[in-house]
Amino acid sequence: MNQESRIAMMILAAGASTRMGTPKQLLSYQGLSLLGKTIKTALSSVCQPIVVVLGAYEQQIKAEVELSDVSIVENPNWHLGMGATIAQGMLFILSSFQGIDAVIISVCDQPFLSTEIINNLVTSYHSTGKPIIACQYADTLGVPALFNHRFFEELTLMKETAGAKQLIKTYKNQVFSIPFVSGAIDIDTPEEYQKLLGL
Repeated sequence: MNQESRIAMMILAAGASTRMGTPKQLLSYQGLSLLGKTIKTALSSVCQPIVVVLGAYEQQIKAEVELSDVSIVENPNWHLGMGATIAQGMLFILSSFQGIDAVIISVCDQPFLSTEIINNLVTSYHSTGKPIIACQYADTLGVPALFNHRFFEELTLMKETAGAKQLIKTYKNQVFSIPFVSGAIDIDTPEEYQKLLGL
């Protein structure tokens, strides 16, 4: 496997944050918005390009988050579910960039995502030869997760309500996992956000 292969990273930031009641993409943590922090972490990694998929709150996010170093995709069908957002992002990557070997799919509400975790996904991909590398936390395998190019077509055809986890489950015998214990912490409700601020 070519160590120089291009690994793209897709950050899903299209949701309406209905349980939060306010755009969680813009919640402040350690001096940055959750989305801004995720983007900064991604830009420090070996991944290129970085693609952010927006939907609900698109204009508000564009006004408040530094997006000049990433590619922006707008998903008009964000309300249909995460699968629709992944498909939109994947179609954009395939039509805009040449020679992408794999893509890492991530969300913007895992505040403890680090550049080290992202780079570890890529290193594990090269060292194991496995086509899917997923993060392990809270007795599950999930995002961020890396998918080899052989899954690109399936990612563009995902059921609207499915997420990356669905693909990980379907092909679990082809998955290598890395530990990301604090990946279990994601921010969906005001209570979870208050708990994060109190950590």
